[in-house]
Amino acid sequence: MSRILLAVGILALCAAPALAQQAAPVPAPPPASGPLGGPLLPGVCLLSQQAVFANAQVGVAATQRLKQLSDQAQAEVDADRKALEAENAALNAPGSKLKPADKAAKQASLTTRAQALQAKATLRSREIEATREKALTRIGVEEQAAIAPVYKAHGCGLVFDRNTVLGGNMGGDLTAEVIRGLDARIKTITFERENLPAAK
Repeated sequence: MSRILLAVGILALCAAPALAQQAAPVPAPPPASGPLGGPLLPGVCLLSQQAVFANAQVGVAATQRLKQLSDQAQAEVDADRKALEAENAALNAPGSKLKPADKAAKQASLTTRAQALQAKATLRSREIEATREKALTRIGVEEQAAIAPVYKAHGCGLVFDRNTVLGGNMGGDLTAEVIRGLDARIKTITFERENLPAAK
């Protein structure tokens, strides 16, 4: 008997794509001693945006909200999937008295609905990703405002991503101060899932 293969890897992209990877509280930068230590370079500063987003209160709030929206979208698609699976099981149950033509028509209808469900799952994934990007942009504006005074106070001329530094004197790390500054500016954020047009 034919069976509908629901290739609905439902919202694979939507498994709560975190705004930032989970991180422990911002660790202190490594000491300047050791084989890759050295002098503190004036004007050279470091920042981990990953740690800022993962540890600032607004980043935590945004990640939680995004998970709520992802879970809601997942539940919506799962409910439709279960209904389709139940209908498919009933259609293909032993002892069905449907005429072959009627069964084929119902099977075709289920296949069409399964394709529509796949499209819906893909759309929800795109909407969650668009929502994540919009939230990151909003937080990024506040983060830039929090970075500016710290950058100036430390006399920075350059800021490098702390996560790409292989070694050296980490005394110019601005991360913890930027997190405190961001927390002082904004503590939470709320948003709804973006609504995107269905793909044609």
